[in-house]
Amino acid sequence: MTEHAAVLPVGGCTAGQAWEIFDSLPAAPVNEVTTGRWRGEELPTGHPMDGTLSESGWYGKQFDAPDQVHPLLFTDERGTVFAVDPRRVPLSLAGKFPAHWLRPVRNRLRTVAPLLRTRKPTARLRDIEYRGVVSAAMVYDHLPIIDHFRRVDEETLLGVMDMRGMAEPYFFVLRR
Repeated sequence: MTEHAAVLPVGGCTAGQAWEIFDSLPAAPVNEVTTGRWRGEELPTGHPMDGTLSESGWYGKQFDAPDQVHPLLFTDERGTVFAVDPRRVPLSLAGKFPAHWLRPVRNRLRTVAPLLRTRKPTARLRDIEYRGVVSAAMVYDHLPIIDHFRRVDEETLLGVMDMRGMAEPYFFVLRR
């Protein structure tokens, strides 16, 4: 663990504080981002989407290679991890209703999983300049979303979702 790991606030922070943390962290170039599954968790900042991914059964992301990324991994009620095609998830509805309304969906995720699943990668990793630093970013293939990453330590990334039409930043953490 590096000195940066201590900067992640337990329980959340304001968006301004999250930006200060993000901007203080070093780049995480694509060639240094470890392949494999990364466990995700939200960094609550008061964003309308806070709680949505957690309540829906979001597991995290999987980086197999720069051109083979699964941006949305979920777990069903039995704990099975599977990749979801982001085009099949109504992301535009996220934050428009209380996150706890997703519990019934999560409890039945195994039933709807065949409609959501994909084995094909649906995103790519690219080094992109964002807020003055060139770092790894995950570019969704079919949606106007780019997730930008900074390195907290060798096993932790801080991410921010940049989605067209979203007024507020949405922060999350990925851990190996």
